[in-house]
Amino acid sequence: MAHFAQLDENNKVISVHVVANHVIADNDGNDDEQKGIEYLQKLHGNSTLWKQTSYNANFRVNHAGRGMAYDTENDMFYYPVQPYPSWSYNKKTGDWDAPVEKPIHPDDRPCIIAWNEDTGAWDITDI
Repeated sequence: MAHFAQLDENNKVISVHVVANHVIADNDGNDDEQKGIEYLQKLHGNSTLWKQTSYNANFRVNHAGRGMAYDTENDMFYYPVQPYPSWSYNKKTGDWDAPVEKPIHPDDRPCIIAWNEDTGAWDITDI
């Protein structure tokens, strides 16, 4: 099954629809995104916007989900909400990166690791 994200005029994901593989197959049996877009536009209107998304994140970096956005410059889906002001958008992964790498517990014990924006560091709390 193929998955397609419906986008609004700001490239935000409104919904994700599933389309049968045979609907988007070209003559050689390969996926043809445009066929899927045309099929969905027949169902939902010619002015609707669609991008194919990969359930396994094999392309466009992340599987699209409602509330995500499509980055036209980098051809990928990402979470548009910056978790903290100090975090930066990673154009390769579509994720938000902390300015400091997330640590693991020094003793490899169960713990809670949470970002502390006030200190600019990770807090580690044993559980």
